[in-house]
Amino acid sequence: MALKAKVQGRAAVTRNLNAFVPNALKYAAEANLKDVQEVAEKISAVAPTGATLEYMEGFSGDFLKNHPDATNFSKNPTKDKDAAGLSAPWTRRFLEWCTAPHSTAPGGGTVAGRATASANPAGMHPGTAAQPHIWPTWNAFRATAIKIKKAAIAKAFREFNRK
Repeated sequence: MALKAKVQGRAAVTRNLNAFVPNALKYAAEANLKDVQEVAEKISAVAPTGATLEYMEGFSGDFLKNHPDATNFSKNPTKDKDAAGLSAPWTRRFLEWCTAPHSTAPGGGTVAGRATASANPAGMHPGTAAQPHIWPTWNAFRATAIKIKKAAIAKAFREFNRK
């Protein structure tokens, strides 16, 4: 006997789940929000601090629909109306991945500017070492986030079965 499976898109799976268990998507959305808020707190706790706490306090988790003006860098943006995401300061990429030494002098990014910068290192930024704090925290929390979302959907199924 052969096992047959039908491959469906996300919209079809969502539609079928909503038809079968109406509260499942509502509980999943609440779980997503809880997950991103919790991971934002965890990242803030391990984020590097500078002279101010502005960077560390700049992490927040919320529904994407609450931030329509936010820039989306994805080539494939989500179609999920209840998607939740992490907002972080724009400097996160420099702290997470590091920067190479570079010239901060006017015209320092040109070939001529690099030549003068190497002769006079006064306008050189030494670069920064990588200070990973976002991805390691998310990778450590990912299994917990999946469990929270599965528990929320299971709760919706239990409520549906009680009716």
